[in-house]
Amino acid sequence: MIDQKIKNRIEEKIASKDNLLNIYFTAGFPGIEDTRKVITNLVNSGVDMIEIGLPYSDPIADGEVIQKSSTQALRNGMNTSLLFQQLEGVRDEVDVPFIIMGYFNAMLQYGIEEFCQKCNSIGIDGIIMPDLPIETYENEYKTIFEKYQLNFICLITPQTSTERIKKIDSVSSGFIYAVSSASTTGKTDGFGSEQINYFKRIQSMNLKNKCMVGFGIKDQQSFSQVCQYAKGGIIGSAFIKFLEENGVDRTDEFVKNIRFE
Repeated sequence: MIDQKIKNRIEEKIASKDNLLNIYFTAGFPGIEDTRKVITNLVNSGVDMIEIGLPYSDPIADGEVIQKSSTQALRNGMNTSLLFQQLEGVRDEVDVPFIIMGYFNAMLQYGIEEFCQKCNSIGIDGIIMPDLPIETYENEYKTIFEKYQLNFICLITPQTSTERIKKIDSVSSGFIYAVSSASTTGKTDGFGSEQINYFKRIQSMNLKNKCMVGFGIKDQQSFSQVCQYAKGGIIGSAFIKFLEENGVDRTDEFVKNIRFE
């Protein structure tokens, strides 16, 4: 049975405020039973969206920190079915938008429609799959995603042409994930004039979807910088590092050090 959501949580959140903070974490890291606890702590800390990483053995867009967390999560025993089990009933407790960030092979192995159906039933709002080409999604899977009310969130980079960005914007929903640089996650150190010009270029295009910026945001300065040009920022590697060094119970400290409001 399809859960007919009354609202689209991602689109509602995007419309409701600026300076949105989206935090990524890897499911099953640091410990296999930590997934739900990390979510609860992030919600209690006031984050606006949560990106749940489905660990994969060969992640193309993830830097060393997230790759390492994925390896550990897989060793811990995390897999797609277990993640879905851990998320059962989560919507009884929290109402922030949830996005699953994963890779297409895991979805394919689980079954495309079965994966989307399960996401809908447990309250997932959007999917990010960097290795699923936009044309393949549009031609083969868009109707399934829409049937189960899942936003398909696409990535763009500074190298993405204007024509391509417009195409991505026409097919995506929820928001567009603007990668701050061509490197993998966790590699950048602040934002220079080249990246700022890229943010300004995207901002000036008046796209249908709002943009959230990711890759390289790790503190209040870098977060406030991207919020000048986008709806908000996505933090992954810095939070994973924090979890590794401090455990899951000090999440509030991390979030407070990012917020500038």
